[in-house]
Amino acid sequence: LSSKMGLEIFVICVIVTLSNAMPLSRRLVDMTHVFKDNTSGYPGMKEFKIDDLHNGTSEMIGGLWLQMEEYSSGTHIGTHMDAPSHFIKGGANIDDIPPTEFFGPAAVIDITSKSALDSDAEVTVEDLLLWESATGQNLNGTILLLNSGWGQKWNDRPAYYGNEENGATDLHFPGFSPVACQWLVENRSIKGIGTDTLSLDKGSTTSEFLSHVTVLGNGIFVLENVANVDKIPIYGSMLYVFPMKIGKASGAPTRIVASIPEVIYKLPSE
Repeated sequence: LSSKMGLEIFVICVIVTLSNAMPLSRRLVDMTHVFKDNTSGYPGMKEFKIDDLHNGTSEMIGGLWLQMEEYSSGTHIGTHMDAPSHFIKGGANIDDIPPTEFFGPAAVIDITSKSALDSDAEVTVEDLLLWESATGQNLNGTILLLNSGWGQKWNDRPAYYGNEENGATDLHFPGFSPVACQWLVENRSIKGIGTDTLSLDKGSTTSEFLSHVTVLGNGIFVLENVANVDKIPIYGSMLYVFPMKIGKASGAPTRIVASIPEVIYKLPSE
């Protein structure tokens, strides 16, 4: 084949492919851990507890079935959002954050190879630039998510905390480095940032919380204990986050859903 004919065939194939692309279907991924008794949260935070109020038929409503519960919990437990007021005096509370901030393209930073060797691994500026190079995209307007592989440890609390005592003085899990967070606020404009671990800061530095202070100090919300980060691609998903609208709260349980487009093609009719 001549180069001209080869080019013509290529162009025809592209046109046929695009003309037969059907509207995108979307697959949803729930990225929220179930809230139940003993749900993991930062050490010292009141644990989630749920009790039955009524579970059976009720004569008060004509013998209909009635199920009701009550629960108590800290606000920074399970899959949740940190508002700026968590570390910034006078910062926005959960109910102050406009809902326009609660959706955006997901940018997944995968450091599973590093965290497999070092439980205190961190996302670096180089990791962020590598994501941009690999995807050809800019991080502006995204919600960053850390995929450290730590979500697989969720049901093993000592492993998830990185110690056997579950205390706050000896924690080990990956996070975002303060240098990377400082680079983000100076060079990019992101909507939010989240981790599949207990904290934005890596476990061994959670007495300083420099990453928290940097991000929250610039009005960017934080998501922690995000589930199923390994179930979405590094680029291409839309993320929707729905924090409970608790007045004057620095944090809230949050439902997170990712929407992943799936291209479907139809064969040309004969």
